[in-house]
Amino acid sequence: QVHLVESGGGSVEDGGSLRLSCEYSDNSRCMAWFRQAPGKEREVVATLEDGAFTITREADSVRGRFTISKDSAQKTLNLQMNRLKPADTATYYCAADQSPRCQDSPQSFPYWGQGTQVTVSS
Repeated sequence: QVHLVESGGGSVEDGGSLRLSCEYSDNSRCMAWFRQAPGKEREVVATLEDGAFTITREADSVRGRFTISKDSAQKTLNLQMNRLKPADTATYYCAADQSPRCQDSPQSFPYWGQGTQVTVSS
């Protein structure tokens, strides 16, 4: 079983930055960040496929502001979040999948972290 532990969440003002980290116990071909705001469905933020080379994708809502990356030496999946907006307020989850290609649906990910709260004030 892949164990995932997120950290780095907190409160920040509109336009601020945060860096989330997800420590993983075992490497997975696909890792991703999801977020879920109160009363809303869990949605993908960014995915990272790590095979022969790394492929990253970001959701339209965060593209240009968020950057997903992976540090194999430290066994961490990271999410650099810049120019944060109140709409980014949510619980952010790290997820992993052994499949060779990432999917955008949370149902495709069998492994999840506990979540870390991100609050952006206006």
